[in-house]
Amino acid sequence: MPDRDTADFWFDPVCPWAWMTSRWIMEVEQVRPVDVRWHVMSLAVLNEGRELPDGYRALMDRAWGPVRVVVAAKELHGEKWVKPLYDAMGTRIHPGGEKDYDLVIREALDEVGLPADLAQYATSGEFDEQLRASHTEGISLVGEDVGTPVVAVNGVAFFGPVVTPAPKGEAAARLWDGCVLVAGIPGFFELKRTRTQGPVFD
Repeated sequence: MPDRDTADFWFDPVCPWAWMTSRWIMEVEQVRPVDVRWHVMSLAVLNEGRELPDGYRALMDRAWGPVRVVVAAKELHGEKWVKPLYDAMGTRIHPGGEKDYDLVIREALDEVGLPADLAQYATSGEFDEQLRASHTEGISLVGEDVGTPVVAVNGVAFFGPVVTPAPKGEAAARLWDGCVLVAGIPGFFELKRTRTQGPVFD
């Protein structure tokens, strides 16, 4: 067994369920020897060409902005900015309830100390090739019929875990231990039940 586990985490900044799972895996980092690597995926890319309800289609159209800015920050300033920028955006979008993504982007860039002109990439496709490559890397591990988050545990990827509220302390550790366990079982694919609760941001 390795001394440390690894987790690759694919997120879209606008997804509340990815946000919940990210808060859990941050807790895991405090109680288990695990190294987490953060990557973007895109619900907008995932849903290209699909028939969607008008409201969700509008959300997908707006969802390009935050993830494009995260990718631009990575490409222009380095991978170390991916997680802080995600945290700053996600805090505003999810527990903060902010729907104006242009405002989210401006405030998040200011909070982490990145140049304000990165906001221009919200409407630019300059780094879409890199965005799509990161998205494809994650989604190819789990298939097109899932969304975000995608978490690879020691190289074995799943959609989820989808959990609310985010477990803390030893509860977070036990969930991680279960993920490591099932990831180590060849041929294990799925556990699922219908969600009966929305995200609880605490």
